[in-house]
Amino acid sequence: MTKYKNGEIWSRNEEINANNGVILGVDGGATSTSCVCMPVFRFETENCDTLPVLSRVASGCSNHNSVGEAEARDVLEQVIDEALSEARVTRDAVRAVCLAISGVNHPNDQERILNWLRKMFSGVVKLYVYNDAVAALASGTMGKLHGCVLISGTGSISYGISEDGMEARAGGGGPVLGDWGSGYGIAAQALTAVLKAHDGRGPETMLTDSILHTLGLSSPDELIGWTYADPSWARIAALVPAVVSCAEVGDETANKILLEAVEDLAACVKSVVQRLHLCGEDKSDTFPVVLVGGVLEANKKWDISNRLIGCIRREFPGAYPIRPKVEPAVGAALLACNLLARDSSEGNGVHS
Repeated sequence: MTKYKNGEIWSRNEEINANNGVILGVDGGATSTSCVCMPVFRFETENCDTLPVLSRVASGCSNHNSVGEAEARDVLEQVIDEALSEARVTRDAVRAVCLAISGVNHPNDQERILNWLRKMFSGVVKLYVYNDAVAALASGTMGKLHGCVLISGTGSISYGISEDGMEARAGGGGPVLGDWGSGYGIAAQALTAVLKAHDGRGPETMLTDSILHTLGLSSPDELIGWTYADPSWARIAALVPAVVSCAEVGDETANKILLEAVEDLAACVKSVVQRLHLCGEDKSDTFPVVLVGGVLEANKKWDISNRLIGCIRREFPGAYPIRPKVEPAVGAALLACNLLARDSSEGNGVHS
């Protein structure tokens, strides 16, 4: 048997009875896709050290807006089949699947994915399709859907759900429509700042030397060719650590970029909180804000997430941050387990 402990898979010499079937949780982002296979079980504790995970596999991007529908489908089918294979079960053992994928922004997106899933699994399997923000929220609330989540990795999005089931989201439009506050948005502004400094349109910045050193380039003139040789979102977003490092040693341009990112991310959260009335009438009710993504990881000096929570709490003092103890794919699996227990055996689940 394998178990999930503090973000890792660890082994234990114990057999598990999967006769009751298994559930699959899939988290697909703009950078990578993960799938976990777990047995159907009743989860009544928030102790993540006791979660049984039969297998976990990972692959590349499954956002159809980034890689195209065919490649996204191939990646999803690959991680599902590999997870089942490693768990030593077949598709017939599956009782529920929760796919939480970036790029699922409309009922048409859901229906397209559901149609594909229905070809993979029998009609008795419960199928749930969400945006990846839902899995991120569930990873912080251990499979419960209440509160707000903010994702800032390659892309960014804020999503929330109220106790009565109302949903709202803000951001998540991708780089073309302005994912400012995301890794891509931060890095793109940094690249722009370097070019402006180089041609005299902007102030000198430490970002120039830092980014050129990171990329192994000798001149800002080479940045244009580097960028368009492979303008993938994750490749650009990988420059965020260089921006943070420059801000930590006092570079004004890098500092301004990060401050604007904090404001943009806080605005996304505030929009969701206000529309769902998570804060109550007097704006003092408590509610969780789950923080997910590489941009929100703690840094030595310039801690984006701490500044972000401070910005949110100035308006909503009841907001409290949660850093998930399990990965989003496990959150998706826990959510599938909860929904499977709740739903009747009639039809498939369709969720936005």
